[in-house]
Parts: sequence; C-alpha cells; structure tokens
Amino acid sequence: MPRQKQAPKKNAEDTSMGFTPERFERELKDLAFKAKNDTWSNHAIGQVALYVKTFVLLSLLGVYSNASQLALSPVYGSIPAAAWHSKTLMVGCFIGWAGNLIFRQVLPIKTAQLLPLVAIYVPMMQCFLYKFSQNLGPIYGPLVTEGVTLVPLAILTAASVADNLEDADMSSLPKFLGDAAPGIGSWGTFKLVEHIAEMLLRKHIGTVFWYTRMGMEILLAGSYTLLAPSKYLALAFPALIHTAMFNPHVSTPTAAALLNNTLGADNWMLLDRRESVTGYISVVENSQSRMRILRADHSLLGGDWVEWRGNKVTEPIYAVFVTLEAVRLVEKEVPVADADAKALVIGLGIGTTPSALVSHGIETTVVEIDPAVYEFAQQYFQLRENHPAVIEDAVKYTSRVANETKEIYDYIVHDVFTGGAEPLDLFTLEFLQNLHTLLKPDGTIAINYAGDLMLPTPKIIVRTILQTFPTCRLFRENPFAQDVSDRVGSDFTNLMIFCRKTKGVLTFRSPVKADYLESPSRQSFLNPHNEVLQRDLFSHGKDEEGILRRNETDKFKEGQQVSAAGHWVVMRNGLSATFWESW
Repeated sequence: MPRQKQAPKKNAEDTSMGFTPERFERELKDLAFKAKNDTWSNHAIGQVALYVKTFVLLSLLGVYSNASQLALSPVYGSIPAAAWHSKTLMVGCFIGWAGNLIFRQVLPIKTAQLLPLVAIYVPMMQCFLYKFSQNLGPIYGPLVTEGVTLVPLAILTAASVADNLEDADMSSLPKFLGDAAPGIGSWGTFKLVEHIAEMLLRKHIGTVFWYTRMGMEILLAGSYTLLAPSKYLALAFPALIHTAMFNPHVSTPTAAALLNNTLGADNWMLLDRRESVTGYISVVENSQSRMRILRADHSLLGGDWVEWRGNKVTEPIYAVFVTLEAVRLVEKEVPVADADAKALVIGLGIGTTPSALVSHGIETTVVEIDPAVYEFAQQYFQLRENHPAVIEDAVKYTSRVANETKEIYDYIVHDVFTGGAEPLDLFTLEFLQNLHTLLKPDGTIAINYAGDLMLPTPKIIVRTILQTFPTCRLFRENPFAQDVSDRVGSDFTNLMIFCRKTKGVLTFRSPVKADYLESPSRQSFLNPHNEVLQRDLFSHGKDEEGILRRNETDKFKEGQQVSAAGHWVVMRNGLSATFWESW
C-alpha cells in the first residue's frame, strides 16, 4: 500500500483557538510599534504645519513693513517715513509677543482672525490720517499713521506667532536655547523676509498693479483673509467699499478720476503717474497758471511753463536749472566750440539743463536711475536729446566708465536730489574722483547741492568737493536772509558749485545772445549770482571736520532727517496740503 503523507507538525503556538501567550505578546509589540510610528508621523506633520503657518505670518508682516513705508513716502517723504519705522515695528512685535496670553484671555476670537480685519482697514485709515499731515508734521505724522495701522498688525502677528510656537517641540535643545530660540528665530525670519522684499520691490516696483503701494496692501489683505478666514470679515465691508471706490491712491482709472475731482478744486489736474524706483512719480498741471511739474514723493524734480513752449527750450519754474547751464561760460585757456564739446549730466529731472546743452549743439550723455522720470521728461517736458539716456545707477556707471576710458567730457553737470535730502553716495570722495577722471584737463563741472546750509553735512560735502577739484566758486539760488533763517531755524537752498580740474582762477565769460536760446529766464538767471565765499560757509552754523567717504555715509543719516524735515516744510509752503496728501 502506498505510504500516506504525514501531516506537518503544528507549532506549539498553533492551537485550535489560535491564541498563545507568545503570539499575543508579538501582536502587542506590533500594535505598539505601529502606534508609535503613527504618533511620530502626526507629530512631525503637526510641527511642519506649525512652522509653515508661522513663516507665512512673519513673511506677510515683512512685506507689509515695506508697503507701509512706501505708502507714507508721498505724504511725508521717504526719509521722514523711515525715521520711526523700525522702532515702532519693534515695539509692536514686543507687545504682541509678551502679551499673547493676555490677548487670549481678553479677546473673544483668536488674534490670527483679527489680522485680516486690520489689514483690510489699513488703506482706508491711511487715507483718513493723511488729512492730518499738515498738523502732525513730518516728525509725528509717520509715527501716528503707522501707530494706528502697522503697529496693530505687528502686535497681532507677534501674538499669533507666539501662540503657534507654544506647541513647538524644543525638547532636543538645551533649556536656555529652547526658551530663546522661538523669539530670536521669529525676529530673524521677519528681518530676512523684510530685506528680501525690499530688494524685490526696488527692482519691480510699478511693473504691475500688485507691485504698487495700494496693490500690495490689497494683496496682503487678501492673503491674511485666506490664512485666517472667519465670520467677522463681514465687518470689513465698509473698508472694502472705500478702497474700491473712494481711495484716490489706488492705481486705477476710477481712482485717477476721483483724484482729479479733488485736485480740480485747486485748479490742478493729474496728467500721469507711475510708481518707480525712486518713489511715486507724477505729472501735474495747473489749469490757471499753466505750470506743469514733475513730482517725486514729497518733492518736485522740476517744472516748466506750458505757455512758453515752442521756443528753442522750455521755461523752467526753478532758476537753479538755468544757472547750471553757466558751466559753458567758465573761461578756458583754449575755448572749445559747442559742436566739438561733450557733456555728462548726472540726474535728469525734467531735462532743463541737458535740453539746453543739446540745443547748443553739445553731445550730451544723461545718466538717470529712474526709467519713469526719463519717460515723463520725454513725454511731458519736451526733452531734447542726441541719444537715449543711460538708465543706470550713476555710481556704477561712472565707476565702470572711469576704468574704461579717461578725460572724455568738457562739461559735467551733477544735479541729483531725492526725498528731501542729498543722496550721499553721489557726493562721496570716491564718486567725485570718478567724475574727476572723466573730465578733460581744462574741463568744468557744475554741482547742485540742495540742503540746509546750517547743518554740518553741506560743509562736509563742500569740503569733499574742494579736495577733489582745486578751483571752485559757490553760488546760492537766493540771497541769504538772516531774519527768515532765525524765524524758521534753517537755511534750505540750492547751492551751485562750479569747479575746474586745474588750479587757477575760475571766471565766467559774459553771455552773448546765442547763449540765451531766446529764453527770458536765461536772460535773467544764466549768469550766476549770490556768490558764497568759502570762509563764510564754514563759519556759518555748525561745522564738522572730515570729508565724506563711501563707507562712512551712515553717520550722516541723522543730519539727513533734519534736512528732509526742513525740505518738507518748504514743499508745504509752496503747494497746498491737499496736493501732497491726495497724490
């Protein structure tokens, strides 16, 4: 008989019921291992989500920090807008971080849910607070405005971040690091995003709607809403209506029409506006006087009289730009014909000086950092040119060209001004030395410096110019008035400095008919007046030793703030508060 196969032996574990102590223990271990893995995964996902939400909150505040300063600059100027900015942000973040427990007890909703409401109301509150700028002034105006708008955002953001990071797992760090890491890490992340946002805005500002001042604030408000939606957003309806229909600062045709209705009460009309690398740029014309001006933030880059158009050159509203053309009148050992001369102009404005140089037949190169300024000068101010302007930072341009070639210009005109104070990088010894290199041996340079001559900074800048160019004469736009200076506590003016590259005496030839270009303003102002002796300048007001070098500009920031505040007052005396507040 065939042998039957013997059934395999059962393991001692395998009983009819399937339960043994060994099997039960093994299954318990499997379940424990699985539960442990699931807990670790959930914990890791939770930690990642926590940090992502924290990063988004800090990033939104970092971008809003830049948007807030940009929104204030047309009303107060970029320098006053930045004076209190960092301090107010720091205070707001500290209050929010330290008081998050109190907020949780007092507030009926989470702090994160309040962020969208505050962000949506910011544009409306800014528009409302701008109307008090004349009374608040350039010192306290930015402080009050950001205290009502940006500081609440900072407080709520910091409180929300503190709430999030209470659940952060710091067990792997030493206790002292675990206590400090959330605060230090949050502040470092915020400052990093703030810096990156500043660089991106500087490069892309005005290219699309979302890169405008109001466009960014609207986009940020929408981002806050997506991050923390709630039923309380119904309370934001009035602010949304105001921003969409009644805020003249939004870059839309509807807002521009609204702005013109406001400006029309004072006989002004907006022709064009753009947000660009040097600020808010607009072209505005007075319907009665026919004065057309180019505005940059809380400053004027120039203007002309429309009724005088059609001549060889336009008639500027500021005499200083005509006087700079006297760079042609400085006598040379060997006179150069205009047709054989070359000129370099640093800073365009509306193009008064370069247009005149081109009209005289001089080959003129213009270096202007802001493409919007160049476009508006062409479109609205009859800019004359023999080749397109160089749109580049003048420091980089002159450094590059000075290294490539030397002594190529007969005339250089240096006329830069922004935000109510001098751009210090364009008055350093190194920059002036590059201009010295680019000037022919018998060449002439004219430098326009706008500032408060009672402060130390102008004297340091003049001393730096004198160290670079050995022969100079100084002229101010208007005569010095001691009574006015005593009353306002400043002496804000344009100081025109004409220099030669070689030692000797600097004299001006008498103008002839051709020099005037059939222009009445040039007949009155082409010849420099109101000379300032160097000894009088350095004996007037405060003085400070030294010269301005490239790596030492930060120590003059305080003086810039004082000068910018003085310039703000000058601008408010020239044009109404409504003009500046409506932008």
